[in-house]
Amino acid sequence: MAELESGEIVKLKVQEKEGSKWILTHKQEEISLNASEAPEDLQEDDTIEVFLFVDRRGNLSATTQLPTIQKGTYGWARVIKVTDKEGAFVDIGTSKEVQVKAEDLPKVKELWPVTGDHLYMTLRTDKDGELFGRLATEDRVEELYIDAPTTLLNKNLQARAYRLLPVGSFLLSVPENYRIFVHESERVEEPRLGQDLTVRIIDTKEDGSLNGSLLPRKHERLGDDAESIFRYLNDVGGRMPFTDKSTPEEIQEMFTMSKAAFKRALGKLMKEGKIVQNDGWTEVKM
Repeated sequence: MAELESGEIVKLKVQEKEGSKWILTHKQEEISLNASEAPEDLQEDDTIEVFLFVDRRGNLSATTQLPTIQKGTYGWARVIKVTDKEGAFVDIGTSKEVQVKAEDLPKVKELWPVTGDHLYMTLRTDKDGELFGRLATEDRVEELYIDAPTTLLNKNLQARAYRLLPVGSFLLSVPENYRIFVHESERVEEPRLGQDLTVRIIDTKEDGSLNGSLLPRKHERLGDDAESIFRYLNDVGGRMPFTDKSTPEEIQEMFTMSKAAFKRALGKLMKEGKIVQNDGWTEVKM
């Protein structure tokens, strides 16, 4: 076995117990393990599998809580804390939380992950052996993603954003690891890095990747628009000076929707018997 390094999973020999710690050995090197983490039946001269990290004093230490991600492997890590100066701290399945530095996160802070989001990453160590997270690059993701089947058209998948660009968002489906691109025209707003999303598949590419949309289907949008208009009507007393004859500018300013969408929504409400139009007014039907 080569020299021990932070971020590795190794098997070490148990030397002895000292107070609240077990001492593990490799050649002349001694590594401490909290006794609270050791199996109850652990004995001297046993061999135990542990994950190595540098503790707050700068010493190489061990934990029996093995991580879900190691150096050289990639996976999702849940964000447990975010600070403006330090970046994101993530849970990799051990007692040691790992930092993803602020300079590795998007320049726009509104796109930073929040607690509960997940980052697709690997582990690295600095010159002092301190662990930190490194986000997966696009080249690396291309090596890792799984070719999608051709049967997903118009299906919904659960996915997470791993790369953000002005032209669009790159997602990985969970748990399949299909790569999905969402063009900026297919989203209402740009998702956060690591945000969980429901994406509708609109195309399968020859390279096995997918194109997706974060916009609702037409009938879903119609329902949302109709609900928005009907809610507004009830909020203003059941009567409004907007009809299918209103100008596109008036509709856009008041409801943030196109005239075509507005007319479709009014038609839906009238068909359901919820509203009527009279003399330039739309009213809730009594």
